[in-house]
Amino acid sequence: MCALPLAAAAVTAPRTQLRLFGRGLAAAMSTARPLKSVDYEVFGRVQGVCFRMYTEDEARKIGVVGWVKNTSKGTVTGQVQGPEEKVNSMKSWLSNVGSPSSRIDRTNFSNEKTISKLEYSNFNIRY
Repeated sequence: MCALPLAAAAVTAPRTQLRLFGRGLAAAMSTARPLKSVDYEVFGRVQGVCFRMYTEDEARKIGVVGWVKNTSKGTVTGQVQGPEEKVNSMKSWLSNVGSPSSRIDRTNFSNEKTISKLEYSNFNIRY
C-alpha cells in the first residue's frame, strides 16, 4: 500500500502516465488491437438484485466500455467493447458470476465483431 496521499502520488507520477490518464480509458485502449464489440442479454434473476451496478463495477475493473440496462421482459441487456481478451473476460463474468444475489440462467451474445475504434468513452448504466 502506498503511504503517499493520492494528491502527492499524482504529483510525483511520471508525466506520460498523467497524460494517458487525462485522455481517458477509450484513448488508452485505442492503440490495443484487436478491439471487439459484442451485444448481450442475460436471463434469470437479474433484476432487483443490483445486477446493473455490479456489471458497471466489473466492466470498469476489467477495463471495457459500453452500457447495461434492464428490459421490460425481466432481462438485462447491453453492449461491451474493448480489447478482445478483456471483452472475453467480461463475457465470462456475464455468463457465470453476476451480482451476489443474481441467478444467471443463460446469456446470449450477438453482433460480435471487430471494430476499429471504441464507440464509448466509459461504461454506464442506462435507464
